[in-house]
Amino acid sequence: MDAMILEAPGRPLRRVALSDPQPGAGQLRIRVSACGVCRTDLHVVDGELPHPRLPIIPGHEIVGRVDAVGPGVPASRIGERVGVPWLGHTCGVCPYCQGGQENLCDDPGFTGYTLNGGYATAAVADARHAFALGEEGDDISLAPLLCAGLIGWRALSIAGRGKRLGLYGFGAAAHIIAQVARWQGRTVFAFTRPGDAASAAFARSLGAAWAGGSDEAPPEPLDAAILFAPVGALVPVALRAVRKGGRVVCAGIHMSDIPSFPYSLLWEERQIVSVANLTRQDGLDFLAVAPQVGIVTKTTTYPLGDANRALDDLRAGRFDGAAVLVPDPPDQSGGQ
Repeated sequence: MDAMILEAPGRPLRRVALSDPQPGAGQLRIRVSACGVCRTDLHVVDGELPHPRLPIIPGHEIVGRVDAVGPGVPASRIGERVGVPWLGHTCGVCPYCQGGQENLCDDPGFTGYTLNGGYATAAVADARHAFALGEEGDDISLAPLLCAGLIGWRALSIAGRGKRLGLYGFGAAAHIIAQVARWQGRTVFAFTRPGDAASAAFARSLGAAWAGGSDEAPPEPLDAAILFAPVGALVPVALRAVRKGGRVVCAGIHMSDIPSFPYSLLWEERQIVSVANLTRQDGLDFLAVAPQVGIVTKTTTYPLGDANRALDDLRAGRFDGAAVLVPDPPDQSGGQ
């Protein structure tokens, strides 16, 4: 198989040819047809998440078809289209797994971080954490749902039922969850990088009632705000924007330091909460809702060999929506 591997944080990914991985007990192998490029991949590649398993194949928004299964996995899964998310393994025995909080598992495995991921033409995954995707929708459009959509869904659930929702950082996750929130009857306020008129227009095209820079105040107090941008300085900004009793949800796995702020911003029962990973039930719930919403993902595709360019473009904000890697055409060698 072809794969893009990270050998050390801060280095470009290197393209390599490897033997196809063989699924072990409880595992299946996937022929990867699409893999989303997530901001968490940047955190891994840039060394902002500690202790990755190196060398590692990044990528945790995997879509493909099962072509082999290991012991304990029914052969009937061969040929099934599946999706693999960030949380790729849980122990099943720790207090969190036993208590319905497997997203907080004491001994987890993370796809593309501690487990090899989908920046490759094949991947092995824990069969319990490979979601059946059915046959509706194309592979490229589905890939961003496996993290941007799933984490966005969990963040939206934690945000509560408030009608006025602010989304800070209008990238892959926000452009999906804005559509879900509108379907739920909420009013969406989108906050982009200051001066980014294109992203603001993109947000309005998806139904945002208001869109402006993160340095602007919304036209009315928010019931809740979700921070997808990994910028700690936005936490006090969002606290200022929410009403009394409002909630600020930090949805990223990594965020820059949160600056000090006066207690008055938190007073009156405002809350700051974080989102950690997801549960399989989150995945089942979201993937059942997604077809009802009619989510349209805006994607920019890159050949697998151009993974470094895709990451650079994500870092620089050169596209709206999500980037997705696809296998190189047979006559294209790709870049390194």
